[in-house]
Amino acid sequence: MKKLLAPNFARELLRQLRNYGKLMRVDKPIGIWLLLWPTLWGLWLAGEGSPDQGLFVVFVLGVVVMRSAGCVLNDFVDRKIDPYVERTRTRPIASGAVAPAEALILFAALSLIAIGLATMLNHPAQMLAIVAATLTVAYPFVKRYVSIPQFVLGAAFGWAVPMTFAAQTGETPQLAWLVFGTAMIWAVIYDTFYAMVDRKDDLRVGVKSTAILFGEVDIFVVAGLQLLMLFALLLVGYRAGLSVWYYLSVFIAGLLMAYHLWLARERQPSGCFAAFLHNHYIGMIIFIGIVLHYTFNPVTT
Repeated sequence: MKKLLAPNFARELLRQLRNYGKLMRVDKPIGIWLLLWPTLWGLWLAGEGSPDQGLFVVFVLGVVVMRSAGCVLNDFVDRKIDPYVERTRTRPIASGAVAPAEALILFAALSLIAIGLATMLNHPAQMLAIVAATLTVAYPFVKRYVSIPQFVLGAAFGWAVPMTFAAQTGETPQLAWLVFGTAMIWAVIYDTFYAMVDRKDDLRVGVKSTAILFGEVDIFVVAGLQLLMLFALLLVGYRAGLSVWYYLSVFIAGLLMAYHLWLARERQPSGCFAAFLHNHYIGMIIFIGIVLHYTFNPVTT
């Protein structure tokens, strides 16, 4: 009997761990990438091409943990909405694979890990980490009350930038806030594409989004935000004294943005979702441009 119970228990445990992984979206790393790229922009700019190795590890782990915690909390808050949305009805809580109480325990565990990582940072960065945690907790609730929850998400996803500067240099100069603003605009762009996928369902269940707010001019507004982001990226390059490698990456990012508009031109869910996923490459290209600048134009002391 014991021999039969052991394999069954192991299989059940493994199955539930997979459900927890799905709840944290470890099977869908796009959110990690979208959060990671601005963090790396900030680290490399703050460290002038040579960020502290310890900080690199802390922030990369922090990105994974905070994104996972945010997903768990989001699904807990949306547990009564997700079953009625086509794209989310199979999520672990919505499908009954994970109980709401389990989700709260998992969120608490991830939060404790995040706190542990924050203790490894200096005091200015720790103060900013409190704001980051507040934004993470606030986002799942604001989409019920305000029409621009994507801006709150953008602030949450970009807040790692001033944290990297504070951790690396002890200060948050104007450049840090300029990069933060750029990351925030970028988040509004890609999350609007994401919201366009669920627009019909969101209208039915009462969830607010920029996709609903922008309505029939959504593509036009997104194009305007893309131009604003490109301008902000150029300002970042100017303020940081970056070279042609960086500006080449901005040019490529502009071409990618045009491609995303083309993907979403008919507002079909599949095209909008593809545009959302492909934004990952914009963050990567900008980071490559920053790295190439410091590789071929090293800072001399």
